[in-house]
Amino acid sequence: METAIAISGVRKTFRGSSLAALDGVSLNILKNEFFTLLGPSGCGKTTLLRMIAGFENPDEGGIAIDGIVMGSTPPNLRPVNTVFQSYALFPHMSVTQNIAFALEMLGRPRDAIRRRVAEMIRLLRLEGLSERTPAQLSGGQQQRVALGRALAPEPKVLLLDEPLSALDLKLRKEMQIELKRLQMATGITFVFVTHDQEEALRMSDRIAVMRDGKLMQVGRSTEIYERPANLFVAEFIGDANFLPAVCVERNGVGGRFRLSCCGEAVVELIVADANNIATGAKAVLVVRPERVSLAPLQSALLHGEVPEAIYSGSDLMLHARLVDGTLLRVRLSGAVDVPELVGRNAGFAMTGEAVRAFAV
Repeated sequence: METAIAISGVRKTFRGSSLAALDGVSLNILKNEFFTLLGPSGCGKTTLLRMIAGFENPDEGGIAIDGIVMGSTPPNLRPVNTVFQSYALFPHMSVTQNIAFALEMLGRPRDAIRRRVAEMIRLLRLEGLSERTPAQLSGGQQQRVALGRALAPEPKVLLLDEPLSALDLKLRKEMQIELKRLQMATGITFVFVTHDQEEALRMSDRIAVMRDGKLMQVGRSTEIYERPANLFVAEFIGDANFLPAVCVERNGVGGRFRLSCCGEAVVELIVADANNIATGAKAVLVVRPERVSLAPLQSALLHGEVPEAIYSGSDLMLHARLVDGTLLRVRLSGAVDVPELVGRNAGFAMTGEAVRAFAV
């Protein structure tokens, strides 16, 4: 795959701060991919997006778009467009006029503008709304108009700065599907900024997880979720259980671990990937709730009382307390009978292949 954006050793520190907003970030974003910058507030994701757009310049390092080094190239001369959280539509203009605006500023011929606007209206499913103003549109319709205005000039890269955060949950999920459809239909590289893990996992071809101005992990959604590179990614992405343990024996890339949350009982688990943890070292075993299953008490790996079960229709989340008080979360099919589990001791099982071990 060809590279759309090459980011090399980018560093940025803002005046009055001793901490770097971006600390040596290097990253390649491919053509025609939906790429997401994900992380908590203050991690540097929006700063990086603004640098790609040209609204900020790096103190060190560089950014190239489509093989051309941007340097201090201003935003209006970069082959990118940005969709902001606020939409920034012109309130006195119709849908047609809003979408046509950027094309008019570029001096495109009138007939070409008319054809392109009609194409955007069809692509965005805005038929019948072309003469309405933003005040006459729903939040989702306004979002589509903002996308149409940004996509109409056919930029090489579309930057999206948390554009769905102002929408309600149902509409946000609908727009997630719409955004992915648009990216696939246009073939334009989308760079999406969000702090919503579920949103990132659902839409992205690849994700960059950021923390304190640094990249923690870059990979596909399944890699990020199933094989987190460190404890931060494991904790930040989705739900996870963190079980204290000690490495008893190394075996190739894997190892045998003794859990420290089972009281006097000696409970050991062979983990497929031990992340180079030395024998005798303390560790944390990470396992996703859906990878834990109910098991008969007499043969279960872990035992705990279930004080709470949360039913959400599609699944059931059990909260169990192990012997030492460690919380174990277990996600089961929603068909499980809740009253039979709450207030009782239950047994739980997991496989070593479902567990990741990290040194502490």
